[in-house]
Amino acid sequence: MPQRPRGIILSMSDSAHDPDMTHEQKLRDQFLRAEHSTEADAAPRIEVTEHDGNVRIDVADTAAVRPGPGPGVDGADDPADAPRSD
Repeated sequence: MPQRPRGIILSMSDSAHDPDMTHEQKLRDQFLRAEHSTEADAAPRIEVTEHDGNVRIDVADTAAVRPGPGPGVDGADDPADAPRSD
């Protein structure tokens, strides 16, 4: 019986273990390590706020990709028209 090729084991980069880097710096470093990546790939995609002990997570207005149906799909609304309650 022929052997199946073994999978490639990916290790975390050295920066993942750098105690001098913040969590945000480590994430940015990981996003920028990918081939053909740009600064836009490392841009924040969510906004986290806390009010009176409640945490709110919103998709950033600057996010290139947003959840939900895309343009031209039935049920898709224009994101600019969507009400926000900040």
